[in-house]
Amino acid sequence: MKNIPNVKLGIIAVSRDCFIRTLSESRRAAVVKAYGSDLYECKVTVENELDMLKAVEDVKKAGCNALCVFLGNFGPETPETLIAKHFAGPVMYAAAAEETGDNLIDGRGDAYCGVLNCSYNLGLRHLKAVIPEYPVGTAEEVAAMMKDFIPVARALIGLASLKIITFGPRPQDFFACNAPIKGLYDIGVEVQENSELDLLVTYKAHAGDPRIKDIIKEMEAEGGNAFPEMLERMAQFEITLLDWAEKNKGSREYVVFANKCWPAFPEAFGFEPCYVNSRLATKGIPVACEVDIFGALSEYIATCVTGESVTLLDINNTVPSDMYEKDIKGKFSYNYKLSDTFMGFHCGNTPFERLAKESKPAVKYQLIQHRLLEPKGSKPDFTRGTLEGDIAAGDITFFRLQSRADTKLQAYIAQGEVLPVPTRSFGGIGVFAIPEMGRFYRHVLIAKQYPHHGAVAFGHVGKALYTVFQYLGIEDIAYNKPAGTLYATENPFAI
Repeated sequence: MKNIPNVKLGIIAVSRDCFIRTLSESRRAAVVKAYGSDLYECKVTVENELDMLKAVEDVKKAGCNALCVFLGNFGPETPETLIAKHFAGPVMYAAAAEETGDNLIDGRGDAYCGVLNCSYNLGLRHLKAVIPEYPVGTAEEVAAMMKDFIPVARALIGLASLKIITFGPRPQDFFACNAPIKGLYDIGVEVQENSELDLLVTYKAHAGDPRIKDIIKEMEAEGGNAFPEMLERMAQFEITLLDWAEKNKGSREYVVFANKCWPAFPEAFGFEPCYVNSRLATKGIPVACEVDIFGALSEYIATCVTGESVTLLDINNTVPSDMYEKDIKGKFSYNYKLSDTFMGFHCGNTPFERLAKESKPAVKYQLIQHRLLEPKGSKPDFTRGTLEGDIAAGDITFFRLQSRADTKLQAYIAQGEVLPVPTRSFGGIGVFAIPEMGRFYRHVLIAKQYPHHGAVAFGHVGKALYTVFQYLGIEDIAYNKPAGTLYATENPFAI
């Protein structure tokens, strides 16, 4: 994927000058060995502020855009925290555990104690840093912490240079998508809002573009040729968006879209944009439906964390009880209740690679828009262009970063799975199961006034997402609490 950062991680060891310096250096070397390739080892050990400047300059010259500051012993609290101030990218702090009870004199580093002073000094300087859940460990354990840091760093680097480009006003009947955008600036994201007319004019200017033929071949190869007479229009639209991103990203490196997709779009352009949106998501450029700016933001975070394609879905409808009794109840390792299940749906923006082959995914027409926009009894015309099929079974993380009406950011994260249950419905759709979803739905999604859209990452990545949101300073990060643990708004007498 070209639209997400490549993380080059470096490690800097620090040493308090009254401790044995070589202890920190040998422990650093052990971490580097345990980590393997793709880690830059800074050979400048930081004992004072001048060392700090040399070390930061060294990792910058090496092209590092993320850092692990490693306390091989107690560590010098001022220089080690100033590394985070002088280094432009995300920084994590980890520390060495003691190795053996046979060497607790010259071989004792006291890094367990040092992390306390380190965290206190980071707070004094209002510096952001990632500190793992248990930040002290063996070389192998610290290496594992660093590998967990990579997707977090990728998301933070990406957000620091992200622009969200929108087309069209946010819909009248979707006020939940019409959240204040101040929160974007609070976390360093830029936004450029444009008219649908800007997009239409640019689209028309791309008629006959010689690149269209190659895009059509790609679409045909992946199975998007159900309506061959429409491929040229859709390929023209894809090139239009890619060119707009390149010409308008300005000082930023990465771009996502949040576009108006109905009701005027299909009639004006002659097709539904969903299939093209799905293809861009596969390229690492999510396109959120209905000008959902925070949906696009959430999708991009998921793309960075996973390094793979994602989707945006409505938290849409309940699973019928007869379907639950026949296809779900007692058939999975987790004994899901009916209220743990729901269907996630959107018109057709989920990539081919995320749809179950047995559901025979294909480009179809948008049933609801056809009812609304085209003559009754007519064959679908400009409402064609959705990519439809059942979403493939597997682990997922359903989440969203959202602005409240008062411009404060909040987030939710819920891990679960898509069940291998045929939906018997239309659109890009799946049967989702999340433990205690019913309570989560009521006391997080409804109580905290979240919109109907959620980003879907394919895999269990809640740990990384939670760390990203903590780093960004999101104070309210909700999750699906287990049975017996009440939400603040939950009525204890209704349990």
